Amino acid sequence: MQINLPDVVAEVKAAFDRYEQALVNNNVVVLDELFWNSPHTIRYGVTENLYGYESIAQFRSSRPTVDLQRDLSNTVITTYGRDFATVNTEFHRQSSGKTGRQSQTWIRTADGWRVASAHVSLLSS
Repeated sequence: MQINLPDVVAEVKAAFDRYEQALVNNNVVVLDELFWNSPHTIRYGVTENLYGYESIAQFRSSRPTVDLQRDLSNTVITTYGRDFATVNTEFHRQSSGKTGRQSQTWIRTADGWRVASAHVSLLSS
């Protein structure tokens, strides 16, 4: 297996960057698009455990839209072959000062790169 093929890393980075822009701008359509539409998709959030695409989409449609801007640091993209990747990053919320971590598992589907699993957590102050 080849790790971090440059063209695959670039593809995943573009998908991740698109996800981040959608997240901070609350573009629910793009956020929904970038999650794998499957009952196997999981998202563990700060206060919720979501199982399946439908649960994640429902959460997205009703989540609060305050304090969305954030700065990222220590983002690490690792690709495994041509169809599987992980993205891990740290974030700092600009207005609240909260710091957290985000991990995503990305898979290549017929529709492009999609998040199959995600985990978000906050660090204690």
